[in-house]
Amino acid sequence: MDNEKEVQQLKNRLRDLAEKSFRQNLFTFTGFLGLSGLDVFRQIERELSYAGYTLFGGAEETDRKVIRFGNADEMGYEMDFPIACIHIRPPAAKFAEALSHRDFLGALMNLGIERSALGDIRVGDREAYLFCLEPMAEFICEQLTQVKHTPVKCSLVEAAQEVPREEPELVTVQAASLRADAVIAKVYNKSRESCLELFREQKVYVDGRLCENNSRQLKAGETVNVRGFGKFEVLGDPRETRKGRKALKIAVYR
Repeated sequence: MDNEKEVQQLKNRLRDLAEKSFRQNLFTFTGFLGLSGLDVFRQIERELSYAGYTLFGGAEETDRKVIRFGNADEMGYEMDFPIACIHIRPPAAKFAEALSHRDFLGALMNLGIERSALGDIRVGDREAYLFCLEPMAEFICEQLTQVKHTPVKCSLVEAAQEVPREEPELVTVQAASLRADAVIAKVYNKSRESCLELFREQKVYVDGRLCENNSRQLKAGETVNVRGFGKFEVLGDPRETRKGRKALKIAVYR
């Protein structure tokens, strides 16, 4: 979050939604929360546990998620998350530009849509799948007609059936240690000093929690998100090279 006031406002909003769900025996929902918003939730997670909660972003392994407060077993009924999935694609792919995540997000923000209404955008070959709050789906399908200079069409799809899973790039990196800054430097080919700046700017998250300790030792199975660069997962325990360095297998999601 940008400042302490925004953090406190989000905490109060989460408390209000949890209290409303518990007292009125109904499900309540946040908008989509990014890494910083989810970290704020983690800070008061125990405090809110009395209401019950579930996190979901529309598919497996999404970064942006909606929090649903309410315990289905105790309430005696179930309610789906109000998340829709939109397939965005050009009518003639062979004439389309190569479009990035930033291109799709920029086109959506130009429509005046709040970021909290938008979830992950999974970009493929000149197409994308967007998760959004259901009330915005019809508006997006009608209004999003162009991304950069490329005309596009939008259609609602069943996320579980049609959205492709993210396929990581498997790489092996060698670092002096398992320190978070050392591994990040190798994965993204950055200097240690520039990596320290990422920590100072609160852009590094480990398993969804803000990491401000650049010397934190990474472990097998942990996922590291670096805002502006992507994320990677540490696969298995490291192998020590003849020169005493740590050889790590990494799954990199661009």
